[in-house]
Amino acid sequence: MVGAFHGHTHNRKCQLDWHPMYIPGTGHSEGEGCEHIFSASNALARSTRHASTFHRHQTIEQHFAFWNDDKYAALSNFLWNHYRDALKSIQTLTVELTVIKAELNITDDDFPRYLEEEHAYLNSLKQPPVRDQVCIRYVEALDELAERRTGWDLAREAANNALTEIAAGNLQKMNEALAQARIHVDSSYAKLQHAEVLVAHVEVQLAVEARWEIGGQEYNQFKMEANIGRYRAALDELERLVIMRLFELSKLSLSGTGELLVRIRILC
Repeated sequence: MVGAFHGHTHNRKCQLDWHPMYIPGTGHSEGEGCEHIFSASNALARSTRHASTFHRHQTIEQHFAFWNDDKYAALSNFLWNHYRDALKSIQTLTVELTVIKAELNITDDDFPRYLEEEHAYLNSLKQPPVRDQVCIRYVEALDELAERRTGWDLAREAANNALTEIAAGNLQKMNEALAQARIHVDSSYAKLQHAEVLVAHVEVQLAVEARWEIGGQEYNQFKMEANIGRYRAALDELERLVIMRLFELSKLSLSGTGELLVRIRILC
């Protein structure tokens, strides 16, 4: 089992297998027992950072001795409160679940079936179909080709106007301007040729008879697929960074202070 807090940094397929939400018998247990201990002991870092070895060990041992005594003294209330909350949750959630099942016309057997179907669906989506991958690459190649054509046109226009701002008779500056313009045009043309070759190669793989038009139906379809893929990758990266930041704030005893929200607002 992966802890509920750490589990959100794992992919969806891993969560279906190991997240406590989907493991029978876990109930409301989040599986983060160690984190509860660390949240209390992290504050020791500031007081023991520059202490001697003896005083560091002494402070840590005293901390956990008092922590253990406090938890033991509050154990009865802890068990009673959780037992009372569990009874209340069972009563409330049973009524809510009964209403939801009646509205959706489903039974208890449907819930594990939904998880199995999602699991099978995710297994089938480990990689997009090969043709879809090639089509997305074709769309990207078409975009690159259009960009290279624009760059080549701009390079030729700049070359034609290379001498307009140079005084007549200044041969040295004229030669330098022409040399720079020629390099720019040659470089732009080489990039354009490379893009043409790439598009032609992908068209052979897809057996495309007529080149797709930018803005056409097939182009728009796979352009959206490419954008969705990048969007999902960005969301995964954002989730990873937020979780990492939360861990850092926990280590600095700054969790719950709004520090993360302030930084997100600054970035936005």
